[in-house]
Amino acid sequence: MTQATTSRDAGQPEILRVFQSKAETKAFYDKISHVYDMLAERSEGPVRRLGLEKLDARPGERVLEIGFGTGHSLVSLAQSVGPTGKVYGLDLSEGMLHVAQGNLHKAGLADRVELTCGDGLQLPYPPDSLDAIFMSFTLELFDTPEIRKVLAECKRVLKAGGRLVVVGVSKEGEGGAILHAFEWSHRHFPNLVDCRPIFVRQSLEASGFRIESTDRKMMWVPVEVVLGVKREGATTQ
Repeated sequence: MTQATTSRDAGQPEILRVFQSKAETKAFYDKISHVYDMLAERSEGPVRRLGLEKLDARPGERVLEIGFGTGHSLVSLAQSVGPTGKVYGLDLSEGMLHVAQGNLHKAGLADRVELTCGDGLQLPYPPDSLDAIFMSFTLELFDTPEIRKVLAECKRVLKAGGRLVVVGVSKEGEGGAILHAFEWSHRHFPNLVDCRPIFVRQSLEASGFRIESTDRKMMWVPVEVVLGVKREGATTQ
């Protein structure tokens, strides 16, 4: 994929572009799907669980996770919505889908969850149909011009007052040398470091979400955990 290395929206600092194509990203996650938890669960798990607490999925709700990975959040969400609710999952990787299906079957919750292999740029759900959406270490995998498109799709499918929680690697806060090293690695080894830090809260605000809360945590890089709400009367376009 050939493109500029950075992108800047009006009034926003620069963030790096994504260097891999969707096909390359899909192939990468297909390849590591069976070992992903060994690589990332220890670091990602605590902040992901904080995001789930913020989302506060409730019995009877219809909830979507974009980029569900190995399915840990799907299990938690399915437990929270109960037998009267429904969880939907969308992920680019078929390998991740198979691993997530296995984890849901082990938990006895597969009947509450509908999984789809697809791209967050085109959500296969009707307008105003979901109560909540969860994304964890996923939004930063989209190329910079795509971020607003993904968030517009989230706003389209959420009901008025619907909740969106995004957990993402962040350029906010005290990243220092670690953040610079992370961005350098993304520039030079995008096949290994396929994501890069973004401005999570700013992105949700720019897309018209009302920000209810923001937490900033330090994993081995800075992370934002942001809860946004679709405003009453917000357009679905």
